[in-house]
Amino acid sequence: MEVQETRVQTDRVLTIPNVLSMARLLGVPLFLWLILRPEFGGPKSDGWALLVLMLSGVSDYLDGKLARRWNQISRLGRLLDPAADRLYILSTLVGLTWREILPLWLTAALLARELMLLVMVGILRRHGYPPPQVNFLGKAATFNLMYAFPLLLLSDGTGWLSSLAEVFGWAFAGWGTTLYWWAGILYVVQVRRLVKADTPAD
Repeated sequence: MEVQETRVQTDRVLTIPNVLSMARLLGVPLFLWLILRPEFGGPKSDGWALLVLMLSGVSDYLDGKLARRWNQISRLGRLLDPAADRLYILSTLVGLTWREILPLWLTAALLARELMLLVMVGILRRHGYPPPQVNFLGKAATFNLMYAFPLLLLSDGTGWLSSLAEVFGWAFAGWGTTLYWWAGILYVVQVRRLVKADTPAD
């Protein structure tokens, strides 16, 4: 979760927020396996996959809240939290695209944004800057996508519930993708300003 820059960071590793973030990371391969079981002859386990995703969302909320309340904000935590978000998005993209629930163009659009950010991080490191902090817009984009993916997974069925999930799932996916790219463009602008300020004038 996003934290204020004025709060004191620590180098502690074994804090409750960090343990929650690590647990979220461990849930990524489990989540992907549950989604892909039907593709390899196993039973459909979408309910369990949704449960793992819901628990991930709860832990995402708790780790930031507890870190702020108990003054356990750490440098490791600020790396683990966005890493877990991105890995869940990536694993969901892989699973849902493999099962043809998500179209390839949407997956390509989201992956292209991630590639753009990786390039920006490389530029920042070359100039001695740390990776950009997660901003509100980026968290809002992730929030929308983390709602969209379970709903689209739920839409892979029959009945009124699946039809309703499809409508809301695509609404969240549209907003999430738009905000995801908007946040990415703002990161590019931020990197450009930093690099420009760091470059000596002729």
